[in-house]
Amino acid sequence: MQITDLTVEQRMWPLLRQAFRPFFLLGASFSVIAMVLWLLGLERQVELPWYGHLLFWHSHEMLFGFVSAIVVGFLLTAVQNWTGLRATHGKTLLVLVLLWLLGRLSFAVGQALPAWVTVALDMSFLPSAALLLALPLVKIGQSRNLFFVPVLLLLTLCNGLMHYGHLAARYDVQRAGITGAILLITLLIAIIGGRVIPMFTANGTQTPRVNALPWLDRLALAPLWAIVVLHLTMLSGALPAVALAALYAIAGVALLVRCLRWRFDRTLKVPLVWSLHLAYLFIPLGLLSLAWHYFSGDFMLSRLHHWLLVGAMGSMILSMMARVSLGHSGRPLTLHGWMPMAFALLIGAAVVRVLGFWLYPENIMLSYWVAGVAWIIAYLSYVVIYWPILTRPRADGRPG
Repeated sequence: MQITDLTVEQRMWPLLRQAFRPFFLLGASFSVIAMVLWLLGLERQVELPWYGHLLFWHSHEMLFGFVSAIVVGFLLTAVQNWTGLRATHGKTLLVLVLLWLLGRLSFAVGQALPAWVTVALDMSFLPSAALLLALPLVKIGQSRNLFFVPVLLLLTLCNGLMHYGHLAARYDVQRAGITGAILLITLLIAIIGGRVIPMFTANGTQTPRVNALPWLDRLALAPLWAIVVLHLTMLSGALPAVALAALYAIAGVALLVRCLRWRFDRTLKVPLVWSLHLAYLFIPLGLLSLAWHYFSGDFMLSRLHHWLLVGAMGSMILSMMARVSLGHSGRPLTLHGWMPMAFALLIGAAVVRVLGFWLYPENIMLSYWVAGVAWIIAYLSYVVIYWPILTRPRADGRPG
């Protein structure tokens, strides 16, 4: 769409022409730095004046530093296609990026700052992004995608619960914020994936698109919404464990049936598509594992959550960034030869991170290092390969 003046666009720094450019590049780079610091911190090789302790910093920053940056970059880019209106760019985008960067810096040196400064900087990013997302949607009266705005605000609530839980020494509140954020982002991936994966599969394999089954979509997403609300309101503990397990199981089975209908077998020669399928498959795997936890009491929740954190989020983000960065920079959807290996490394990282306790019970740190190094290589590959794509003008000469 030609929705801006090309001469004006050419005077603008390419990195600030669309939100995916700075947020994908900085978010991926930050995830590499954060993973290195996490591994070295576990070995007590690095000690920074974190806001909170090392585990709190790791949990918060991978969700509200890394994942939130990518989600915002994706949504503030997609809204331009949805509305036909120019999305956030230029100086406004720069201010939003700086706000995100200040949040990351304040968390790293939090003990040297008043707590309210860190909280204020960190808490301002997602509401600001929500406002920038809402403006074009409201302007043209598009309701279909408006629900992403309250999703960003609910993520802000999760962030607030984490801060309050930390400052008030209320681990139950902090855990509600973490769990709520994990499940809310999982829900977001489930919704967006359900929209785009069948389309990408049809386009990438030149086969007919699999039509959605509305009843199956409702069966998959309704219990997931219920689980999110129960955790955010801290009512999940009031339910019998078997009832919570049933909600996880229904959502998991329905999402499994949903993604199996999309014909993964057609995608084996198209890495940009099979990577999306496998990433999505981690959602039902994670939900069914959590169902078993609530039913039997077996397995640590934090370990099982990594099916969703590394498997679903980590893999889906890398695959979507690889695709969006090419398409929105006017380049063919042709992957660099190393990227399929990066996808495979993240899938392996998820398996090792969750199952490492049983595979190597005598050396838990080994599984942390194997999974962490695989993550670092995968995301560093994206940064190196896509740096020139994200920092240069579109290949087709068009704005954006």
